[in-house]
Amino acid sequence: MAEPAFQVIARRWRPRRFDELVGQEHIVRTLRNALTTKQLAHAYLFVGPRGTGKTTTARVLAKALNCSGGPKADFSLDDPVCLAIEAGNCLDVIEIDAASNRKLEDAQKIREECQFAPSNCPYKVFIIDEVHQLTKEAFNALLKTLEEPPPWVKFILATTEADKVLPTITSRCQRLEFHPISEEVIAAQLTRIVKADGVTADQDSLTAIARLANGGMRDSQSILDQVISFSGKKVNEADVLSIYGLASAQQVQDLGKAIATGDGKTVLALCDAFHAEGRDLLRVLADLQSRVRQAVLDSVKAGGTSAVLGGSLATEQLVRLLECLQAGEQGIRQGLSPRANFEVTLLKAIEQSRSRSIDSLIKDIAAAAAGLPREPGQKKINPSPATPAAEVAPIRAPEPMPAPVVASVVAVARTVPVPTPAARVDEADEPAIPQLSDEETIIAENREAESFNFVLPALPTVTVAEVGKASFPGEADFDEAVASLPPGLAEKLRVTLGAEFTALRPIPAGKLRKPI
Repeated sequence: MAEPAFQVIARRWRPRRFDELVGQEHIVRTLRNALTTKQLAHAYLFVGPRGTGKTTTARVLAKALNCSGGPKADFSLDDPVCLAIEAGNCLDVIEIDAASNRKLEDAQKIREECQFAPSNCPYKVFIIDEVHQLTKEAFNALLKTLEEPPPWVKFILATTEADKVLPTITSRCQRLEFHPISEEVIAAQLTRIVKADGVTADQDSLTAIARLANGGMRDSQSILDQVISFSGKKVNEADVLSIYGLASAQQVQDLGKAIATGDGKTVLALCDAFHAEGRDLLRVLADLQSRVRQAVLDSVKAGGTSAVLGGSLATEQLVRLLECLQAGEQGIRQGLSPRANFEVTLLKAIEQSRSRSIDSLIKDIAAAAAGLPREPGQKKINPSPATPAAEVAPIRAPEPMPAPVVASVVAVARTVPVPTPAARVDEADEPAIPQLSDEETIIAENREAESFNFVLPALPTVTVAEVGKASFPGEADFDEAVASLPPGLAEKLRVTLGAEFTALRPIPAGKLRKPI
């Protein structure tokens, strides 16, 4: 007697009942309730990625409709009708592959068969797989039958590309969406499979297989079959990575950390390792994008920064980093040198992760100015209750000085306005500090030097023309001007922008403008 033929894992572990369906709980609940309440639609459209259980669910539903004493959700697997459906021998359950039966004539045959009552079962069930492959003429031939079929006919249509199904067909069906199955659920199912089959596999290897499956349970089982053929009864992560060219989770983590910290040498060293080990560069890039996406989500939840990659990065930096990785996919896929394009993409990603936009720098300066310390003896200034917080001057009104002090910072090409609204004194028994006028607050821009200038308030009787010739570090006028700045401002500009005070220069009256 011949030994039974070998069956792959995907066939041996195909769900036979609703309780065995994994990762599609919303579908199971919908169909169970419909069977219990006897509110079954005449046509269903199952939509979802490959390997997520569409055809399997259609067969389980056909069993539930035609089982003894049915329709009912909980049926016996030993029922003769259920066994016939599993074996493909039931005359009243017709499975059609629309990819090879897509013409008008094929649709007309279906329409004709609908006119005959079932031979042994309560319902005649038509399962049409990959229904989007039908021609437009075939779809139109089924319209009337789908809308008003005989009472003993049920249609179950399955497709991976719902946008190719005519809207007139979709509107006549009850549409059920099959979701990609999460990696955790796939790994848990694979754990049950290897345990039942007597295979030893570490968790890292099963997680790598689940990552490869991209949400498809059938794909993960096919991959496991191949890995078992390669490794025998003992599966480890190294075998999985070797067969499919995956980078390990640790390598992806190290790559993300090197990019976040600007370590170009480590990035290039990892690129060399990927090339030597024969890793799939597109898959490495996809895994890296997934990790950066986690950092973006963590940054948004944390309020603006995240250290998931190993270095503290702002949300805008992480978003630019993710966009750079996405833009590099095309070059790696179609470029003449995938390795060179991969390395360039990662080096560009480092630059994107280190850069800052001018708007964010302005916000940092404004926030820093709001936190500058007051001089000893100065009363604390709080915003007036009627004044919005964004309009409150962060710095107190300084004492009048004999001449305006102009601090020019070279190589910064944008003027930062300093707001000066009204303020009040905490203590009720002391007079409020008066509001500064436009004449008392001047911010001048020296366009020839491509710089921005902070001009501290001066007496109205003093003009800029009274300022003498330019002075430089070490001269008394320059040192006195820098020392008169609000405490902490010079240091904050140096830390935030890398700015240094290089010269004290007069500005012609024609070059002055009031702040916007």
